[in-house]
Amino acid sequence: MASTEPEGDLVTGPPAIDPQTLPQTLKLGPTTLSHGITLRPLALSHAQDLYTNLCGPSNYNFYKYLPAGPFHDIEAFTSHLKSMLDGSFYYPFSIFSSDPSHLSNQNPNATKTREEEGEKGEGTPISIICLLNISPPNRSVEIGYVLFSSSLQRTTAGTAAVYLLMKFCFEELHYQRVEWKCNDRNKPSERAALRLGFRFEGIFRKHMVVKGRRRDSAWFSVIDDEWVLQGKGGVRRGLEGWLVGENFDEGGGQRRKLEEVRGGE
Repeated sequence: MASTEPEGDLVTGPPAIDPQTLPQTLKLGPTTLSHGITLRPLALSHAQDLYTNLCGPSNYNFYKYLPAGPFHDIEAFTSHLKSMLDGSFYYPFSIFSSDPSHLSNQNPNATKTREEEGEKGEGTPISIICLLNISPPNRSVEIGYVLFSSSLQRTTAGTAAVYLLMKFCFEELHYQRVEWKCNDRNKPSERAALRLGFRFEGIFRKHMVVKGRRRDSAWFSVIDDEWVLQGKGGVRRGLEGWLVGENFDEGGGQRRKLEEVRGGE
C-alpha cells in the first residue's frame, strides 16, 4: 500500500516572526561590521532627510525600475512614504549613516533632531530598504524596494546595510529563505544579488505590470543552509569576512573582492 505521508524534509526550528508585529523601537546595528550604518523602521519624521538624499532631478534615474516615483516635491514624497507605512505589503527601513560626507548629515539641525528622537550618534536617514512578500508560514521573505542614495550605491556601507538585514531575517526572525527579485532589464540589481551571494533561480515571464509596462522578473534567493555554511560558499561567512576592517586599506579600498572571500576555503 502506498504511503500517505507527505513528502519533503520536515520543517523544524522556531517559527518565523512577522516583522509587522515587532515594536517600532526595533533597531539593527551599529555593529563592528556596519561601517557607520544603522537600520531603523521608516518613520514620517525621516521624510525630509530622505527627500534630500533620494529626490530631485539628478536622482530621477533611481526610480526607473520602482513602482512609484520620481517625486517632484516633499509633499508627494511624504505621501508615498505614508502609503508604504499604512499598507501591509512593505516593512520599510530607513538606512541611517553617520558618515559626515553624506548629504543630509551636513544639515546643522540634523544632529539635534535625531538626538531628540532617540537616534543619537546614528547620523541621518539617507536611503530606504524593505522587507516584502513576508510569509511566516512558509518561512520566506524578500528584500526589495532598495532605494539607495548615490552616496550609498556601490559602497562598503551599502553592502553592510544588506548584510544587517539578511542577518536579521535569518537569525532574529527565523526565516529559512530570503529572496531578491528585480526587473530582468535591471542588470545592476542582478549583479548585486549575485555578488551578495544570492543564487539565480530563473525568469518569471510577464510576471508584473509596472507603470503600465510588462516586467519579466529575475528571481534569486539565499536559504538558511547557505547562510550558515562555514566552508566555501558560505554567505554569512563571506560577507563578514569581507566587511572586517583588515580587508580595507587606508584609503578604504578593498584588498579582496567579496566573491573571493566567499569562494575561499
